Amino acid sequence: MNGQNRKDISAGLEVDIVLKKDQRTGKRTRGVVKDILTNSSFHPHGIKVRLQDGQVGRVQEIISGKSD
Repeated sequence: MNGQNRKDISAGLEVDIVLKKDQRTGKRTRGVVKDILTNSSFHPHGIKVRLQDGQVGRVQEIISGKSD
């Protein structure tokens, strides 16, 4: 699942993000969402999040989440 819709992302999800410094290469960083930083419900480049380790980037893919 891609990370363009805010409703699909919540704290505790494991995601792949692209950091600002890695946007040219597209290198992904995996981590667990701590905060959602994008206020809009949709963003074409991915919702911006802060990971638990403090890194900030845009979600490219949701790896695993909480079970419903």
